[in-house]
Amino acid sequence: MSQPLKHVVIVGAGFAGLSAAKELARAPVTITIIDQQNHHLFQPLLYQVATAALTPAEIAVPIRHVLRRQRNAQVLMDRVVDVDTYAQKVMTESGRAVSYDALVIATGARHSYFGKDHWAKFAPGLKTLNDAFGLREKILMAFEQAEIVVEYDPEAAKRFQTFVVVGAGPTGVEMAGAIAELSFSVMRDFRRIDGKQNRIILLEGGPRVLPSFAEGLSSRALRDLGELGVEVRTGAMVTDIAAGRVTTNQGDIAAETVVWAAGVQASPAGRWLALPVPNSGHVEVDATLRPAGLENVYVIGDTAMHKADGVVLPGIAPVAKQMGIYVGRRLAKLARGQVPSKGFHYSDAGALATIGRNRAVADIFGLKLKGLLGWFIWGAAHVYFLIGFKNRLFVMLHWLWLYLTWQRGVRLIMHRETGGTGKDIRTPS
Repeated sequence: MSQPLKHVVIVGAGFAGLSAAKELARAPVTITIIDQQNHHLFQPLLYQVATAALTPAEIAVPIRHVLRRQRNAQVLMDRVVDVDTYAQKVMTESGRAVSYDALVIATGARHSYFGKDHWAKFAPGLKTLNDAFGLREKILMAFEQAEIVVEYDPEAAKRFQTFVVVGAGPTGVEMAGAIAELSFSVMRDFRRIDGKQNRIILLEGGPRVLPSFAEGLSSRALRDLGELGVEVRTGAMVTDIAAGRVTTNQGDIAAETVVWAAGVQASPAGRWLALPVPNSGHVEVDATLRPAGLENVYVIGDTAMHKADGVVLPGIAPVAKQMGIYVGRRLAKLARGQVPSKGFHYSDAGALATIGRNRAVADIFGLKLKGLLGWFIWGAAHVYFLIGFKNRLFVMLHWLWLYLTWQRGVRLIMHRETGGTGKDIRTPS
């Protein structure tokens, strides 16, 4: 650093940003964390909020509460709109200009529709609590609408009972499995619709599900999905999405509920920093997680493009967390006038994905685990990464209740007169 390190600004309070802030707890610096939300969100379990298995309070915690004992940290709930690297200032939506000696950008990623942004209206993704609320109500309302129209318009009922998930990576596989289990558990409460008409279709443009996993685990996931009643279509390229319809190279699918899990777009950090970035928006960083030419700016988490042994690290929680720890420790040493640590090294413990009850696949330290054992490992890992004892306890209790009773406790529909589809659900006169 060319000047004393006194003020560190961290943009984003996800896994990466919070990990960096915590590592600076005892450093002789002042920290400002800027986030447009007031909470840290455990995104890996967001799909369980969307499918009525967990409540938002169990996977989200206020940022101020997390950092309440860290006296050198302050939180600013605001939206960053630009960065002046020459003046070393962060510009926010409210008009603030926050000066920094070191800047850490950990702003994550959003949905990418590969240039077809108008699809978002018909195929929402899942990145925020608002996304989860909207999707949960859309799914639950689909069953309610099917119950109303089934007697006079069975074809419309079939559309409402058809759910399409686009993308068969971990998010898509977990979402498809969760919708399948939800559709099974809610059927006992309906009188007119037939659960056999429920269809969950998982579309994947590649040759297999979970393409980042070993082929044996991918095959097991495919089998488990089939046992849950999920129709998996590989080599299926989506060419259009409109109201009540998904068009693919394998034909049209009539469905009122479509979930997008096929792509992500990095935050606008590259534009803020006036850097050349690929279409995905990711910012390429060096071994110390800094963009070329910017000595006191770090880009970490899902926003960063960092290669390890020639392979770009995936946008997952363990990568983000380890990046945050590395940057936090590096800045702490610089603040104390010590020699900073060498380049970032990611310790890959493996990958996990759950398909449903007693069904998961895991590749942990080279061990390939499937079925019930993989499911326990998946659950333990996710509970471990949750912030706070209360959240860990409540998630475990909810999972136990769901396991024993098959009852999902958050099946509430609020403030939706049309079910989010734009269609009136009145019966004919």
